[in-house]
Amino acid sequence: MRIGLIGTGRIGSFHAAVLARHPEAGSLLLADADPARAARLADRLGATAAPSVEQVFSWGVDAVVVACATDAHAELVVRAVRGGLPVFCEKPLATDLGRTLAVLREVTATGGLLQVGFMRRFDAGYGKARELVRSGALGRLHTVRTATSDPAPPAPGYLAGSGGLYRDCLVHDFDMVRWVTGHEVTEVYAAGSDAGPPQFREAGDVDTAAALLTLDDGTLVTSTGTRCNGAGYDVRMELAGERDQVSAGLDDRTPIASTEPQGPPAATKPWTGFLERFGPAYEAELDAFVRMLRGEGENPCDGREALAALRVAEACELSRREGRRVRLEELPDLPDR
Repeated sequence: MRIGLIGTGRIGSFHAAVLARHPEAGSLLLADADPARAARLADRLGATAAPSVEQVFSWGVDAVVVACATDAHAELVVRAVRGGLPVFCEKPLATDLGRTLAVLREVTATGGLLQVGFMRRFDAGYGKARELVRSGALGRLHTVRTATSDPAPPAPGYLAGSGGLYRDCLVHDFDMVRWVTGHEVTEVYAAGSDAGPPQFREAGDVDTAAALLTLDDGTLVTSTGTRCNGAGYDVRMELAGERDQVSAGLDDRTPIASTEPQGPPAATKPWTGFLERFGPAYEAELDAFVRMLRGEGENPCDGREALAALRVAEACELSRREGRRVRLEELPDLPDR
């Protein structure tokens, strides 16, 4: 099996290292907008570097991993499925709903195989939370709280192409709300603040956001996010039911301190970022992709799953901008299967 990987930046380099040591992945062909960067990584991993992205398709591969800048995702996914190549794409497929729908129509028309990278589906804590909710161990679920907090803002140049805080960060929480609870979001009310660093205002984005989501069974969900959490990288999900409540993401590295005299001590080594916190989950999602290529497993996160999370993010952005409740039925969707 020969896999072509496009994009050798931070997340692409991580994926390349995972695939290079995977016993079933075979050979690896790397490409990047900066050919020298791809060549350096290929040299370290014992892979092959392509002089341009074009060669990934013309030299012949069995599958493609798209881990480059977001604005190139849509074109590359479409090119892969038109060529009959299975493709793994880091989220998002595109930074807006219209282009995402266009990509997924192409995937459907070609019968293409697409897995989208929502790595929290492979995290042990979130998986256990899902098991407890689905088994009824918590009783009727009434309240869910999610939080995604980055320790520091990204580079200003990143913001313009990120899609904004809801689409770039909180979309993971929205995916987890659906995946863990098994229910759909029907309505959102969202707000955001750009009172922090000036690059957010310049990009028309917010550095901190909150949303109230209503699920189709009446469960209420609060989702908060910020780019300015100096204590560390904090990603959690709390689920409260009539019998019990649990938290995913709460451990001895969670960057939060108790003010109670007998409370647990502050983390001595708080999480610093998403690759450190979710490293095993990233490895597991690529393993699932390789197994799927070998016909040994189902698709754990197809395009429709990714679309559902993005529609919630789009509804939140619309709600923030217009200052009103937004029902998910207001947004375009793909027709039912």
